[in-house]
Amino acid sequence: MAQIIDGKAIAQQVRDGLREEVAQLQEKHGFTPGLAVVLVGDDPASHVYVRNKKKACEEVGVASFSHELPGDTTEADLLALIDQLNADPKVNGILVQMPVPKQIDDKKVIEAIHPSKDADGFHPYNVGRLATGDPTYMPCTPWGVMKLLEEDGVDPKGKKAVVIGRSNIVGKPQAMMLIAASATVTVCHSRTADLAAECRQADILIAAVGRAKMVKKDWIKPGAVVIDVGMNRDENGKLCGDVDFAECQEVASAITPVPRGVGPMTIAMLLKNTVEGAKRAHGVA
Repeated sequence: MAQIIDGKAIAQQVRDGLREEVAQLQEKHGFTPGLAVVLVGDDPASHVYVRNKKKACEEVGVASFSHELPGDTTEADLLALIDQLNADPKVNGILVQMPVPKQIDDKKVIEAIHPSKDADGFHPYNVGRLATGDPTYMPCTPWGVMKLLEEDGVDPKGKKAVVIGRSNIVGKPQAMMLIAASATVTVCHSRTADLAAECRQADILIAAVGRAKMVKKDWIKPGAVVIDVGMNRDENGKLCGDVDFAECQEVASAITPVPRGVGPMTIAMLLKNTVEGAKRAHGVA
């Protein structure tokens, strides 16, 4: 039976460390890291995410600047707000909650955020730095996955890692981080021939595709570490991941649950990005 990797507990450790670090920055250097979160429209899930981020900021002492805009906000108005936040010295990280309404081009939004305040790590400049092995801001979810592996004592060096999913948010940056950690990486997707066979080769399997319980136990190499990034609802409306947890924990050596797995790490690493950005802005090593 697999060991359960408790993402909620590990995320709490990260936040505890950040709370101490923020207090030291305030005491020794006289500044408070600040995160601006912009929400456009009334998507219920997005409101929950934004509320959780604000609560997490308060917990660690990061200043939180919330901007909630109506659903009919124009692209020009949103970009103008981002320009203001770029120029605001109190703001060290900017996050525009996705998805944005259809009248707004999300690529323009991502590129409008100054790379030095790109708390999500999605700006092409920061993606390029990640790809060339010299990262500044890193995408929060895959960075959280790397932290989970580290805390579980899993060294990717020399291991075969398989990532299911090729999104810009998780799959692609996850592959780059694993390559930087000296894993041998395969990225799978909807056009992959014999996906199950590819997964069975993995010492580390990361599922980030958005299909409930797609990964079954006969996809898992005995003793593999399984990280489930998915967030779905099963046929009964219950929260579940991309991995059939009940089956796969019989085969894996370690596995993340849903919830209490990767999800809490995403916000923790967002806060870490913001604190690191504030330190760079103030010249603090």
